[in-house]
Amino acid sequence: MVHFQSSSQSLIDLSQRSLYISALSIAFNPTFWNIVARREYHGKTLTRLFNGNSQRACYALALTIFSLGLFRDFLFERALRHQPPSPALSQPFIPPLAYALIVCGNILVLSSTYALGITGTYLGDYFGILMDEPVTSFPFNVTGAPMYYGSTMSFLGTALLYGRPAGLLLTVEVLLVYWVALSYEDPFTSEIYAKRERERKAGKKAK
Repeated sequence: MVHFQSSSQSLIDLSQRSLYISALSIAFNPTFWNIVARREYHGKTLTRLFNGNSQRACYALALTIFSLGLFRDFLFERALRHQPPSPALSQPFIPPLAYALIVCGNILVLSSTYALGITGTYLGDYFGILMDEPVTSFPFNVTGAPMYYGSTMSFLGTALLYGRPAGLLLTVEVLLVYWVALSYEDPFTSEIYAKRERERKAGKKAK
């Protein structure tokens, strides 16, 4: 068996297949929805499957992303159960901190979903379902990516609650994957709205 070691304590059991399956799931989800959403934007792939109904297509993608997220969370928790605990993560202040992170993370995720709606949350922009104006109220006045940072906080809280260093490692992966996703999503989404503004201005000039 292969381990990361600190003194005589093994921190991460690298022989557990569940660790790698969880890591793959974490990397897969944002990759999947970005590829699918861009194919939709350029070729209306999902909209054609739903007989030209972009609203239904977006809801189908939303359900898929949500389901994949639940499965990813299941794999994450299963991986943690297969990993050794660390005495350093069993201090009395750890559980309250863990629960605070989970609660705050879920507040960011749920409030952003409420502010954006289903289509705003689940890539409706790529389906041509654009919002009238940017959302600047809570939680977007705290961070520009509350869904991603809220999710990361929940992963971190869960890792601390289980007391598994492997969970901390996977949480770092979550954050890195989200940063990569944002580096693609933010410029692309900005260009979608910039294109709409250019078209609006061109339409006004034509009148």
